[in-house]
Amino acid sequence: MNTFLQDLRHALRTLARKPAFAAISILTLGLGIGAATAIFSVVYGVLLRPLPYDHPDQIVRLWEADSTGHRMNFADPNFEDVRDQNHSLQGIAQYYSTLESVYGGQQPTRAMVAHVSHDFFSVLRVQPLLGRFFSPEEQRFGAAPAALVRYGYWQQYLGGNRDLSSLRLTVGNHPVNVVGILPADFNFPDSSELWIPRELNERLPSRTAHNWRVIARLSNDMSLAQATADLSSIGARIKQQFGSDVQIARVAAIPLQTAMTGAVRPVLFLLLGAVAFLLLIACANVANLMLAQASARHRELAIRAALGAARSRIARQFLTEAVVLVLIAGAVGVLASLWGVRLLLALNVQSLPPSESISVQSPVLAFALLLSLGIAVALGLFCAFRATRSDLQSALLEGGQRQAGSARGNRVGRLIVCAQLAAALILLVGAGLLARSLLRVLSTDPGFHTEHVLTLNLALPFPETPAAESQRVAFLDNLLVRLRALPSVQNAGGTSDLPLAEGPSDGTYILFHPGEVLPQSPQEFEALFRQREDTGSAYYTVAGEGYFESLGIPLIRGRLFDQRDTSDAPHAALISDSLAREKWPGQDPLGRLIEFGNMDGDTRLLTVVGVVGDVRANSLERPPYPTIYVNYRQRPRKTGDFTVVIRTAADPVSLLGPAQDIVRQLDPTVPPRLSTFTQVFSASLESRRFTLTLMAVFSCIALVLAMAGVYGVISYSVARRTREFGVRMAVGAAAGDVFRLVLREGMAPVLAGVLLGVAGGFILARAMQSFVFGISSADPFTFAVVAFGLLLVALLACYVPARRATRVDPLVALRYE
Repeated sequence: MNTFLQDLRHALRTLARKPAFAAISILTLGLGIGAATAIFSVVYGVLLRPLPYDHPDQIVRLWEADSTGHRMNFADPNFEDVRDQNHSLQGIAQYYSTLESVYGGQQPTRAMVAHVSHDFFSVLRVQPLLGRFFSPEEQRFGAAPAALVRYGYWQQYLGGNRDLSSLRLTVGNHPVNVVGILPADFNFPDSSELWIPRELNERLPSRTAHNWRVIARLSNDMSLAQATADLSSIGARIKQQFGSDVQIARVAAIPLQTAMTGAVRPVLFLLLGAVAFLLLIACANVANLMLAQASARHRELAIRAALGAARSRIARQFLTEAVVLVLIAGAVGVLASLWGVRLLLALNVQSLPPSESISVQSPVLAFALLLSLGIAVALGLFCAFRATRSDLQSALLEGGQRQAGSARGNRVGRLIVCAQLAAALILLVGAGLLARSLLRVLSTDPGFHTEHVLTLNLALPFPETPAAESQRVAFLDNLLVRLRALPSVQNAGGTSDLPLAEGPSDGTYILFHPGEVLPQSPQEFEALFRQREDTGSAYYTVAGEGYFESLGIPLIRGRLFDQRDTSDAPHAALISDSLAREKWPGQDPLGRLIEFGNMDGDTRLLTVVGVVGDVRANSLERPPYPTIYVNYRQRPRKTGDFTVVIRTAADPVSLLGPAQDIVRQLDPTVPPRLSTFTQVFSASLESRRFTLTLMAVFSCIALVLAMAGVYGVISYSVARRTREFGVRMAVGAAAGDVFRLVLREGMAPVLAGVLLGVAGGFILARAMQSFVFGISSADPFTFAVVAFGLLLVALLACYVPARRATRVDPLVALRYE
């Protein structure tokens, strides 16, 4: 302990005597450790932090899977067979969630409402804070609706009233009794605020109506592989029994946490790899600085050795100095990571989960400590080995002049610079590919216009009766008429599926011929879908007049929806250009008949009255998908989530207040959500922009550190070789000769690093294939620009010390010989 304390005091004195070295090293390492800790905070909060349930490793998400492995939600009969026949599950439950208008509290709200079956809470093992779960009488079709409410919603909108018997809410059109309060940290699925029994929804007998998501809890002695085999055998039996009538061939099972984080997982792993490269570059910079300090202390070390200090004793001193330095840098890094986590959450608020799960928690602090200790040990041992590998006593006899005076003595530093530049180039290639991909995405024609458009999203109750359907049509008609009357409004329309928002639903349609008789029962319809070959798959989107004009979606043939399309008129349909080319190439699609009733239960035929341009409805990165548009006046059942689009000649923000007032006057129970269409468009690119921003930041920091490393190594070499340059110039070397010598020696590791980085960049590009859009992952333009730019910047970093070497005065350099 006395020896350790002595080493500790000596380490602190050494750092105090070299404040510039200490400050640069601490800031450099602190930056790397801070960035790594911030990214790990997100990775831990999203991917590694256990779900807040009892034995979360037993909870799995289940899907039906067809013979190709394509996953689907469960149909009711298939779910019931799996529930009743399995031997590997403690419990299994159905659920889905939807955004609905809820009123009856202190103010109308838009809340995510989950419909869950009776085993849902037992699978998750969640207990209410107040009240009870649903009773068996409340979990049947036609029962009086009941609801469980999340603690935060209860506090904010229900005033924390503990008398639950007095709490009544209206969800959609249905009055519900609040029977229990769930914990504040429970919001599964999809940040739900209310939960109601799934059994209130009618059971569908079809085995191809894939409507329900499913979770289950494995038995205590059952592994995931065993459970998957058991459940898949049930799926195979269903397929064998019903043949082509069903799509299920097996059951896919994945841990719930993996299923919940699948979309963001590749992004986080990419960022974790990028920050690892950044940290390596920072460590390399500090290693070069420590090597330079060790070289300057060579005479001191020789004296220690001459006085009897063993190499292990000197190595322990280096190790102690490294630990002190890196732990201080680690503390700085942890403080920086607190700000970094807030910045990450501010940069991306949609792809990442709620912020309460992402913070610098105890496991993250443990990661930062272990990372700091690992870096300290590596740097300490590396520098100790380099400093003590030569004969220190012989160096003392020689005056220590040869040790650092040659270019060969700086070979390790140049190798480190080579590695730094390779890592920096790899990061720059990644950032360049992402930047080029984003530019390609932005240059893609979406098929619609986004400027000067205000969107007004409404969560409306399902119209269950013909009278309710008529009321819905009247409400939307009045809303659109009043919105069109506002000053500066050029047009207004509406749709059930705003492009680039949630994404439309797709389904299978049938082409009919005039005179054909429609089936009369669901069973006959299912048989028809299996027998007919003239079917297709398309998005099903409800819209109205004014929608296409407001978004600038062009009419290619026929007409758009207009006042002729009343509820009593033949049901009209518009089709996208891609569907027209697919089904009627070179023919006129107008007047063709389509049956698409499986999307909303309305089996009346649709007559094609027009063809409109293709739009990229789901993502700018996906090609347009065939789409069938129906009129909201004729098909109002799918208008529960309805978005009004308003084109204005003025700033759309100026209409926020007036539009909200109109909705409130027409129906005060429906709280609208308003935004500009440019905000919707921007939000669709948020994940790509988030990844690019962080990659660009890490790449720029890595470039600065790498150039500092190049400059530092060359400057140090020039300073240590002053005598050599003096001799060269004294015997006739010109300043240009010295300049070229230094530049050549400085650029040699740079060229090697660039070549190594290009090879590593190709490996990274292959791993980034899913992030690249519109270009090859081995895009030659990106590689050429990055490599040339890096060479140019490195040349500038070598130029300054090379110029300094040409100004050495031979008389001054030789004065001390």
